[in-house]
Amino acid sequence: MQLKQQEATGGLAPDATTPKVSPEKPSEKLPLGQAVSLASISGPTYVTSQLLVQQTAYKLSDKIFSFSPETFDLDLAVKDWSLAHEKNIHGETTTVVPLQTRAGAGAFALGYIFSKDFDLSKRHIPQSLLAPSLSLRHLRSALDQLSLLYGVASPFVAHIAAADYSINDGLVTEYESALQIAEELGLGLVSSSSAYEVQHMALFATLLAALLPSIHIYDGLRTARETLRVVDALGEASIAEIYTKVAKDVGALNKRLDTAGKVVELLRAFNNELGTAYAPFEYNGHEAPEVVLVVFGSAESQLAKQVVNTLAANGKKVGSINVRIYRPFIEEAFLEALPASVQQVVVLGQVRDAVAVDDASVQSALYSDVLTAISFADKWTHEPVVTDFKYAASVGHTPSSIASILNKFTDKDGQVEVALSSNSLDQVEQYTFWDVDDSTAVESPSVLSTVLAKESTNNVYIHKVYDNLLQGGVVRTDIRSSKKSIEAPYAVEAADVVFVGEEKLLKEISILAGVKSGGKLILRLPNFKTEDLEKRIPAAAQKGIQEKGLELFVLDSSYSTALEKDAQLLIELAFLQITRPEVTLEQVARFTKVDHDQATLVEFADSLKQCFSKVEVPATWAEITAEAVAPLVSVKTNSFVPFQKEESEEDLKLNNWQSVAKALVFKEAYGTRSSLRPDLTAKTFTIHVKENRRLTPLDYDRNIFHIEFDLGDSGLTYNIGEALGIHAENNPKQVEEFIQFYGLDANELVQVPSREDAAVSETRTVHQSLVQNIDILGKPPKRFFEGLAEYATDEAEKNKLEFLASKDGAEEFQSLSDVETITYVDVLERFKSAHPSFHDLVQIVAPLKRREYSIASAQAVTPTSVALMIVVVNWVDTKGRTRYGQATRYLSGLVPGTSVTASVKPSVMKLPVKDTAPLIMAGLGTGLAPFRAFVQYRAMQKAQGKEIGAILLYLGSRHKREEYLYGEEWEAYVDAGVITLLGAAFSRDQSQKIYIQDRMRESIKDIVQAYIQEEGSFYLCGPTWPVPDVTEVLQEAIATEAKASARKVDPRKEIERLKEDGRYVLEVY
Repeated sequence: MQLKQQEATGGLAPDATTPKVSPEKPSEKLPLGQAVSLASISGPTYVTSQLLVQQTAYKLSDKIFSFSPETFDLDLAVKDWSLAHEKNIHGETTTVVPLQTRAGAGAFALGYIFSKDFDLSKRHIPQSLLAPSLSLRHLRSALDQLSLLYGVASPFVAHIAAADYSINDGLVTEYESALQIAEELGLGLVSSSSAYEVQHMALFATLLAALLPSIHIYDGLRTARETLRVVDALGEASIAEIYTKVAKDVGALNKRLDTAGKVVELLRAFNNELGTAYAPFEYNGHEAPEVVLVVFGSAESQLAKQVVNTLAANGKKVGSINVRIYRPFIEEAFLEALPASVQQVVVLGQVRDAVAVDDASVQSALYSDVLTAISFADKWTHEPVVTDFKYAASVGHTPSSIASILNKFTDKDGQVEVALSSNSLDQVEQYTFWDVDDSTAVESPSVLSTVLAKESTNNVYIHKVYDNLLQGGVVRTDIRSSKKSIEAPYAVEAADVVFVGEEKLLKEISILAGVKSGGKLILRLPNFKTEDLEKRIPAAAQKGIQEKGLELFVLDSSYSTALEKDAQLLIELAFLQITRPEVTLEQVARFTKVDHDQATLVEFADSLKQCFSKVEVPATWAEITAEAVAPLVSVKTNSFVPFQKEESEEDLKLNNWQSVAKALVFKEAYGTRSSLRPDLTAKTFTIHVKENRRLTPLDYDRNIFHIEFDLGDSGLTYNIGEALGIHAENNPKQVEEFIQFYGLDANELVQVPSREDAAVSETRTVHQSLVQNIDILGKPPKRFFEGLAEYATDEAEKNKLEFLASKDGAEEFQSLSDVETITYVDVLERFKSAHPSFHDLVQIVAPLKRREYSIASAQAVTPTSVALMIVVVNWVDTKGRTRYGQATRYLSGLVPGTSVTASVKPSVMKLPVKDTAPLIMAGLGTGLAPFRAFVQYRAMQKAQGKEIGAILLYLGSRHKREEYLYGEEWEAYVDAGVITLLGAAFSRDQSQKIYIQDRMRESIKDIVQAYIQEEGSFYLCGPTWPVPDVTEVLQEAIATEAKASARKVDPRKEIERLKEDGRYVLEVY
């Protein structure tokens, strides 16, 4: 029995009586961090792109389904507007439905749209979705169903902030998933190139939803979060008027047009109404370019436009095409936008990570469309070369990086990196603030941004990023101030003034790389003494200050206690003194948000003369050598909020039976739910052992057994080639021995949050938790030794545990792990003074994981059962003890009737779509399991009178007498004409070892016919070692067929192609 605490799975809009709770700190998703009323968004307004997206979605939608992670704040404004009962253009309050990103996400929205109780009078009103791109993979199933049933659905548009999280790179701007899902499911996909047009594109995508389910995507890291002034923001009335008029035009579109034609006409009507000139593909650059860069994405489009225009003005024959409407991909419009002079088209295509960039078999989604359009066009006498220039989602582009890419294709020495700054920033004031996120002055940049924004002649741009993995949490704020509107979707690279609020940041971060030569650097140095200057500033910073000729200013906020307590005001005054020396004290009082009277302001202003001063930069700093400079790092955006220094952790509590009884009886009050293994992320089923028989002789050293389960009414279904996940248990006898050794009460109850889902609490006895939850008999990682050392009371044992967890102890740890195969229990028995309580122990011991085994049956043939073939993993350790693999030992000992918890995992092993496509299968040992299912299914088809393709089965094991696994079945299938060729390799039955690759080479003519000529599929299942040898045979077959047909083929590339086509499938371990 398990108790599951209630958790939110989404719901309708909050009740109007719920009081509005203001966040403790402003959100960068709101302009200047402040809430904005719906009516105030109009004309010249400070906004963020995300606010404009929310405004458009709120005004046009019946419901907004939001999948915003807590810190992303994608729905912050619409929630407030809904609570305030703001009306949409249909005269109703838009309902906001917050949902969680998880498997099956989107089902709630589908349920509403296709509900039998749906108000049909609202069928024409759009339904909207707000989500980051990381949610798309979980929404795929729902979007697929919506696409299939769209003819009877409401218009549906998903506004997607391109943002995902990478373990190595932090938050990344990720477009690839949107491009792929739009292509595969037939969705519309529109991209916003900048914050200035995001409102228009959100509106256009909503209109496009009348034709097909649509996605509107925009940069979720920079564009969505940067505060800026948009001078022509559409107000509520304008949105209503434009949408209503263009929606009528959609209804009047020529029904004979295909979808692409309708989109072109819709865009024309949209432009006519707004007075804009948007196009599916937009060209910029030289009038007769030789190299054209094709780009998709917000920052990518803006940067490419700026760079090619700058280079073209200098005579470079380069251009760029911004893909605004990716789906449908309107080839005619693309070819029309592409100048006839082009000789090379470079596709700047995003892929997931650096591995995909280096993998020659991976193509960007955009490249395939561009290549197809150009390949089938008759526009050129000499077709342009199309190159896929891939970049990882973690790459942040700048003018220099885009220029360097173009340089690779325009200059002879194309590897030279190019430094290029945007001309649009020549008259722009740029500032950068660096601080730790718990600084008392961390909000100073936000206040100063507001001060600058109040200057009506200026356009101010503010962007903040957090790196929570450096120095306990670092925050960087970039501010740009310009008389003209600018587009600079990248970090400040040449700041006029840089402020550093914490001196230790200079030791680790390359801060000075972002200061322009001759710029100003303000350092906050409490308790500063002139003679300590070189001690307080690291060598790298000294060298950078001297080389760039920076003016150095020091702010000593510890000059008085009052100043230190109110450092924020002091920093604001110091910054304004440097950047706005003409500002009077009266103006400062009006600008600043800090609540101070005039006398306090005067006191602080006077104090600046003593605590804020310019410092002479020693000439000797120029003599610092490169060897003396420690390498510095750059920040990575890995959060949208500061690092939460204190985390509340649920106590692991031992409860008595009375408390459990209360939770079971009063479920609503205690939030209790009983379920089968709720801690597991996979859907689980209870099945029962039907048969368990050994396939190898009792006197043979390998126990390979066939186990079959009765599915009963469990509801478990599986496809051919899938794997069965077994949620095995620890050996009860060994658990009891540990309980006795450790001095635990086996029947005492323990309530803990699940190891796999912190929202789930489980209540079990100590014995149950050790048998079913905790991998106490498993192999401990290094971090266990490190955690256990904290509990050691014996100094020698503590030192030993710390040594084993360190780099110096790596060799001994490796020996313990791989040679002695030590377990958690072994470690606890060896280091007896390290005796954490049970509550603490379960936090440092890993949870039991399910083990997956290839299914050896086809449900179409055996609908009420599922079979596995497994070998018991066992070995003798250095102490002479026989050890066993936890899961295989558990399964081998099960008797018929025993219940087992199981789940199903998809696999790459799938039958070809055509029944007549041949199968070439190679299995070693238990790797034969999925092929038994393949052959069962093809045998059933043949029995039904269907034509089936040839089956070539190669199997390998050590001895025929002991390990001819399912041998009688295979030979029966040969006699029945199901298996065409059976190539059995028993490696140790003769003096010369024979392996499956040898049997394959003997029948290479059959492989040529089945695999190459009849377009069969090859599968290998088992250990990894034969992969190179088996692949070599397949390459020989490809070369043999190519030679016979007088074709020139690269066998290695052909294998890669077959892999992409799903005709070369490996499942190895």
